[in-house]
Amino acid sequence: MPAIVGIVQVINIASSAVMNIGDVLNLSPISSAKTFSGAGSFNTGEAISNLNSVSSTNVYDTDGIDQPIAFNI
Repeated sequence: MPAIVGIVQVINIASSAVMNIGDVLNLSPISSAKTFSGAGSFNTGEAISNLNSVSSTNVYDTDGIDQPIAFNI
């Protein structure tokens, strides 16, 4: 079923971002990254209280490839 999309104003798109408007068969990333962070690392706001007294981030990764992007154009 076709999508009907109204007016769209795009201000900024990052260099590795994917933008989708309407129907899409396949979205293929051209870059990938892995981020390790502890509990409460990406919280934003004015008054944040994190109670993470016993917390650790496991960064040990045994697999070599998480998201292959070899054949994406």
